Amino acid sequence: MTNFMKVLVLGSGNIGSVAAEDIAKSMSSIEVVVADRDGAKAKEVAERIGESTVSWIQLDATNHNELVNALKDFDLAMGFLPGKLGYRLAEACIDAEKDLVDVSYMAKNPLALNDKAVKAGVTIIPDCGLAPGISNILVGRAVGKLDKVQTVCIMVGGLPEKPVPPLGYVITWSLESLIDEYIRKARIVKEGEIVEVEALSGLEEVEFPNVGRLEAFYTDGLRTLPYTVRNVNVMWEKTLRYPGHASKIKLLKALGFFEEKQINVEGVSISPRKLTVRLLGQKLWKPEVKDIVVLKVEISGVKNDEQTRHVYHLLDRYDEKREITAMARTTAYPASIIAQLMLKKTVKEKGVVPPERLGMSEEFFSMFLNELEKRGIKITEEEVLG
Repeated sequence: MTNFMKVLVLGSGNIGSVAAEDIAKSMSSIEVVVADRDGAKAKEVAERIGESTVSWIQLDATNHNELVNALKDFDLAMGFLPGKLGYRLAEACIDAEKDLVDVSYMAKNPLALNDKAVKAGVTIIPDCGLAPGISNILVGRAVGKLDKVQTVCIMVGGLPEKPVPPLGYVITWSLESLIDEYIRKARIVKEGEIVEVEALSGLEEVEFPNVGRLEAFYTDGLRTLPYTVRNVNVMWEKTLRYPGHASKIKLLKALGFFEEKQINVEGVSISPRKLTVRLLGQKLWKPEVKDIVVLKVEISGVKNDEQTRHVYHLLDRYDEKREITAMARTTAYPASIIAQLMLKKTVKEKGVVPPERLGMSEEFFSMFLNELEKRGIKITEEEVLG
């Protein structure tokens, strides 16, 4: 390992700051630079990490030329930007010929950049968080073990330890992204075909060990899976919440609280969505409430002519000692671990490499799981025959 490998962490919010600290403290031989449009925020994060190998810069990721020029000094970029900037960051990394590990939820399909990434000789790994992210890696692992895959079912949620009125929920990540999740149509696979269904539909109640009764509904979290895991009968992702949450969100949606189009209120034009983001931010931001993350991934198919199911469970809790949310742990640590494995040349493939493809490698999967366990994130695997 050379002494001058440099990593640029773009975005110094709740997730980016935890990832920057993790990679800096795990690999003392690299330099980590935290970048943010808000220079003061980047500086505060770099100083809080308190390592001599960590510094900061002010950087506007909306400026393509500025971004490409900044990237040229680095070996790897890690993206924790809003979804609308994620695809542009991937394009900038290809132009700068630099590898990228990204967490943002890009509206466009990152696989569209594969040919350009291969030509530039770079590796772009999108969706490296919790779900998509850990969920995709687990799917990839099961797919690698089966001769034929029939169903892929993912359930995931970030929740307060106990329901908090009025929505049974508190904010642990971007409110804009949360609203997008509730209004964007979900792509699922039904009877072998990719179809779109309304978010919040497909409502069912499920029982989770050590958590209790939850409700699950469709959201658009499969990302690249319908295109990389083909010929399956059924594939979907559902978000988990405490019972009653979906009906309240549906009411807000029906009343127009998530609409972008401005309305006039006593001579002032305002977007209902912007107002909703502000109000929910005030009411649902409760850092004193500890959170949990629940994930269940179930893949069924055939192995040696026998019906086989692989079931993965994850339950993570707020880190009291370090004051890190379960959501930040399960989103930032996977990105940091994948970035470290890339710097160590464990990932050699070029192009756009979705996390499920990484999970298909036994070597990668065991190293990834081992690193998660070192950070207290435990995933159980159960194989059910027949």
